Amino acid sequence: MKKVKEYMNTNILTKITIALAVLLTLVALFLVITHRAPISDGAVAAGGDTCKTVVVVSNGDTLSGLLAKQGLSRNHINEIVKVLKSNGISGLRADRDKIEFIRTTDESPINKIVVIPSPWRQVELTCTDGATWNCNTIDIERDTRAVYKSGVILDGDSFYLAGMRAGIPAGILADVYDLLAFEMDFERDVRAGQKFSVLYEENFSGGQKVNNGNVLAISFDALRGNVKMYRYKKADGGIGYYDDKGNGAIKSLKRTPINNAKVTSSFSTRRKHPVLGFTRAHKGVDFRASTGTPIPAAGAGRVVKRGYNSGHGNFIRIRHNGSFETLYAHMSKFKSGVNVGTTVKQGQTIGFVGSTGLSTGPHLHYEIIKDGKHVNPLTVKLPAINNLDAANKEKFLEYRRALDDGMEYLATHPQMFIVL
Repeated sequence: MKKVKEYMNTNILTKITIALAVLLTLVALFLVITHRAPISDGAVAAGGDTCKTVVVVSNGDTLSGLLAKQGLSRNHINEIVKVLKSNGISGLRADRDKIEFIRTTDESPINKIVVIPSPWRQVELTCTDGATWNCNTIDIERDTRAVYKSGVILDGDSFYLAGMRAGIPAGILADVYDLLAFEMDFERDVRAGQKFSVLYEENFSGGQKVNNGNVLAISFDALRGNVKMYRYKKADGGIGYYDDKGNGAIKSLKRTPINNAKVTSSFSTRRKHPVLGFTRAHKGVDFRASTGTPIPAAGAGRVVKRGYNSGHGNFIRIRHNGSFETLYAHMSKFKSGVNVGTTVKQGQTIGFVGSTGLSTGPHLHYEIIKDGKHVNPLTVKLPAINNLDAANKEKFLEYRRALDDGMEYLATHPQMFIVL
């Protein structure tokens, strides 16, 4: 398939041809390249006129300590640390960062150091005069491919199980949950027979997959109708998710703050209270979760109440704008630093699930208050954060049609991909 830049607006046949060529090239490379064992921590690889030692950072390692182990003097260590700090590297991360030490021969002093803080960036230090270290930062080019996966909900399935069976990676599924939670209740909206699909990025370097990227498109046959979301970059560089008509898919609030939590009690004007024993309104939705489960803010806003009462136990109330507030009750404890007046982001942890107040077991009681009146979180119409203007919407629709064409082809050719 042809290389898709920003709008993927070239014809699908060309895209398919190029992707097929890429796939055949990869197959050919696989047939002729023999397996090479990876260099382990501290291993030395000799090749050509150089000798390389690769060290994977472990717990307790420090930059100074690793440099000293390679025989570098204190003056060299101080200069290297200073140069790296000026290039944004002030510390090391265990099991993630790697350092390569390169010498001309086994007996020669180190003349090149390569720090690799991510698969897409490396910092090279070279010393040619035996005293001065020069630094060069290199961005590694990504080979990004759009991959399509689809599945169906079977009897007794959760969306997570169906997604894993379809081959969708766990991290991508978590992102999909976060996006669909603006529109769906995964407890009540998931039924056997529903179909879903996801288009997402896989990042490669040197022909090897490194990690997954962004979710590009989602389709889910929910009870209230087909939910579609597309990731789109606007003319000003802003990125958002939009439905198939170009309306903002990211809402100001989430219907279900805790992903994949089971609804144990719904919004009702008349419900028999499980503790008090008499009928009264249940002004929110209860989500079962284990004690200590993090509770994220359903939307960005400011904490206006935080405290304890006999009914809600430990609770927090957040004001999101002039119309909406949310309340979270029965917490085991509050997140440190979240107090009255604290500004929180959507998804930021504000507390932890518990069973304080009038509660028969650990769960989150979640309320949405609109214009001072309690509304059903699972059905209330929520405002979008970011809608497209006319010019951007026209370009989005062009992009969406091209993306839909690509996904239609990939649905019948699951081994193919779109090169981004």
